[in-house]
Amino acid sequence: MSRVVLVTGVSRDLGARFARTLAASPDVVVIGVDVVPPRFDIGEARYVRADIRNAAISRVITAEQVDTVVHLGMIATPNGPGGRSVMKEINVIGTMQLLAACQRAPSVHRLVVQSSAAVYGASPRDPARFTEDMNARVQPRSGFAKDAIEIESYVRGLARRRSDLVVSTLRLASRLGAGVDSWLTRYLTLPVVPRPMGYDARLQFLHPTDAVRALLAATERDLPGTFNVAADDVVTLGLVLAAVGNPAMPLPAGWAPSLSGIARQARAVDLTADQIAALTYGRVMDTSRFRAVGFEPEISSRAALDEFAAAARPGPLHRTRVSTVLDRAAALAGRTVDRVAALAGERGSRG
Repeated sequence: MSRVVLVTGVSRDLGARFARTLAASPDVVVIGVDVVPPRFDIGEARYVRADIRNAAISRVITAEQVDTVVHLGMIATPNGPGGRSVMKEINVIGTMQLLAACQRAPSVHRLVVQSSAAVYGASPRDPARFTEDMNARVQPRSGFAKDAIEIESYVRGLARRRSDLVVSTLRLASRLGAGVDSWLTRYLTLPVVPRPMGYDARLQFLHPTDAVRALLAATERDLPGTFNVAADDVVTLGLVLAAVGNPAMPLPAGWAPSLSGIARQARAVDLTADQIAALTYGRVMDTSRFRAVGFEPEISSRAALDEFAAAARPGPLHRTRVSTVLDRAAALAGRTVDRVAALAGERGSRG
């Protein structure tokens, strides 16, 4: 008998990637749910238009006899009509409705929830690496980070009420790689990238391929609990900016709120206070718990960065452009030297 897996958020990249990969298995029926049709290929998965903010999702779970729910329907940035208010509705109210549907459905025995490293916040008092048992030293005050903390609290409540349900919460690091569209990639590809003066944040990334592999591991096996998911190596913001090649503009930390407002009005990138804090102080997770159950990322943070930089339009300070300019300057200098030598030779022969 085939397993029936419901995946929320299939109109976005990660949800589509995961649904497409999972649906390739012959013994799995994948139902992709979202309020808008998928913008990316979902393969053999079947799309069902449903809003997790209302009772429609409960009817889908019951009618399809879903046994596994993978919740990827959270929004990390307030893009589109409604802005932050709609984002919070989908993240918090939508998750509450989905969890209530899972609680009522006897067919559901496994729940996988995408969370974020953002729950740890970012501050100068942070540890070198956060473990899953640690809390943010400075609680996130806004945006997706605050939503993620609230979502995790509701997920823990469901796990207590239904002890028979296997609940896995995956705190994913910022995804980076070719084609990834996020607040981070939009920030990195600004024509001039503002950065906090006097800081060089330590960062960790997760390649989309490894994000899908992590979700598959939690979907195919009983892995109850909360897990940090990221490549283990660490890169600095300075190294990241150098790889992308766009010029950086150091700004005093106190200018961050003004910078956020300017960037938002220009529709370039919507930076919240918590995202600016992450770019200032950095954030690194300990991933040993997930490694202990057999998951090992295949792509390092540095390799994910190199792939993104190679696919993005190279900035004016990108090493390929700098190398081209230097090669042209060297060639021009060589021709100039040769011309001067030739002229000197002509004058010598006349004398």
